Amino acid sequence: MSTPPDPLLPPGLMISAPASGSGKTTLMLGLARAFAARGLAVQPFKSGPDYIDPGFHAAATGRASFNLDGWAMPGVLLDRLAAAAQGADLVLAEGSMGLFDGVARPGASGTGASAEIAQRMGWPVVLLLDASGQAQSAGAVALGFAQLRPGLRIAGVVLNRVASPRHEALLRAGLAEAGIAVLGVLPRRADLELPERHLGLVQAEEHARIDALIAAAGAFVAAHVDLDALCAAAAGGGARTPEPGPACLPPPPGQRIALARDAAFSFVYPHLLQHWRAAGAEILPFSPLADEAPPEGADACWLPGGYPELHAGRLAAAGRFRAGLRHLSETRPVHGECGGYMAMGAALIDAAGRRHEMAGLLGLVTSYAARRMHLGYRLARLAAPVPGLGPAGAALRGHEFHYSTILAQPDAPLAGVVDAEGRAVAETGSRRGLASGSFFHLIAEAP
Repeated sequence: MSTPPDPLLPPGLMISAPASGSGKTTLMLGLARAFAARGLAVQPFKSGPDYIDPGFHAAATGRASFNLDGWAMPGVLLDRLAAAAQGADLVLAEGSMGLFDGVARPGASGTGASAEIAQRMGWPVVLLLDASGQAQSAGAVALGFAQLRPGLRIAGVVLNRVASPRHEALLRAGLAEAGIAVLGVLPRRADLELPERHLGLVQAEEHARIDALIAAAGAFVAAHVDLDALCAAAAGGGARTPEPGPACLPPPPGQRIALARDAAFSFVYPHLLQHWRAAGAEILPFSPLADEAPPEGADACWLPGGYPELHAGRLAAAGRFRAGLRHLSETRPVHGECGGYMAMGAALIDAAGRRHEMAGLLGLVTSYAARRMHLGYRLARLAAPVPGLGPAGAALRGHEFHYSTILAQPDAPLAGVVDAEGRAVAETGSRRGLASGSFFHLIAEAP
């Protein structure tokens, strides 16, 4: 993943909030489409390990959206990914959770907080405040965010879910007293809420009216937000010298990589695909749900995360896919992440308690009927070499987010795995022959 020594980058803004559920994604999509309507090329980013939002960002901007994660990514990788903004007119980065929210112990370059990314890149923060249930007190909230961390600039606030002109007047009075600029006021608008499922938002490619929704968000934001003031507030562009060093990503798992890609297997980090292609690998997509086997000539197979539990019956009936995967695994490496790992196992129990036979490359049995949330950063040290992950002993940083419970994991462990606090987790992954899998999604190496 090479990049010019001094890339000229556009100015940017971090779209953040005090907490999740404030409406960041709707504002992000609306701003992206509103600026695009003005003829600006917008480069999107997502702070943190979220894998749903970048798909919506790409649909809104026409440019790939990359995750920027301070806990998992060293500075050199953050800088190289930021270089994707070359050629754009404006950067918009969407924060995760609250602006300062991260883990307690720093990782590769920070705790994973959006504020750290904004400060590193020089992007002022647009703070979205959910004004439901408050009035002048919004000024105190905004002032606290503005003063907590020296060197982090709050460009101003956008007020969301404002109930009436009287409510707006009271909010503006509180923010004027605090000396915080109001950059926009969004009335309550329930029809722009994005649909959700157990892991968060429904993915962009599954949304039947995605373009209409983004267009509506763009028109709504353009009518209620001061786009000129936002453009004027953007900063952090110009020539930037990336931090020197290796990209901190393992080599691709093969020269020709069969990549499962459909509604059941839809999540792989964009920066990983970019890295594979930059290293000269060819990516061969195929659809297990369409009962396609990995393409002939592939010398590795990667099964990404997704929602196999929603399609377990179709996967169990996909005989060509299962037979082709087993055949490939006899001579070529096959690796699965989260949903892909589940599909490589012996069986998957769906929400109704029905058992579905999976590919059987591993002995893993998982249940979505026995739901329990598994969420957080992971640091893994490989017990054996795995193409695409690294040699034995390699340390990897990643993230885990799923609700499935392991009922059986009889194979040799893939890695020793701990969370961000250093506590061991039971989801060690598995390996058998050339087949391997884990519940954590690789983000970067941990040198």
